[in-house]
Amino acid sequence: LIEKKNIPNSQWIAGFISGEGCFYIQIQKSSTINTVYSVKLKLSIAQHATDKKLMESLNDYFGGCGKLYANRDAFELVFGKFSDLYNKIIPFLEKYPIKGNKLLDFKDFCKVADIVKEKGHFKEEGLNEIRKIKKGMNTGRE
Repeated sequence: LIEKKNIPNSQWIAGFISGEGCFYIQIQKSSTINTVYSVKLKLSIAQHATDKKLMESLNDYFGGCGKLYANRDAFELVFGKFSDLYNKIIPFLEKYPIKGNKLLDFKDFCKVADIVKEKGHFKEEGLNEIRKIKKGMNTGRE
């Protein structure tokens, strides 16, 4: 149970994200324009409801750019705004690298972020590349 609102160790946060975080990508077809797709990147971190203060502290650490959701007996902190992911979360995790397979997911996440930043997801080849990367992330990774 975390009582403090302050997390002083950045490497601890990276390790926590490595163990508890999930990088994911959503691809959705536009409901109005048949040939347009949106690509959303998200980092999600979930913990038991007893760790609400920890989740609030993590969000505070990143300037409050995440959204905290209560789900049954857990809290989920979601970072989903592209500019916050690209300008805060990604640089942080490049400075304080995560370990294991999650690092591979993070690297793929960064590739997709770069494609989106360059508006490549509006072209068929960019969207196909994102689909290929997404398919190999998380449980799709061999």
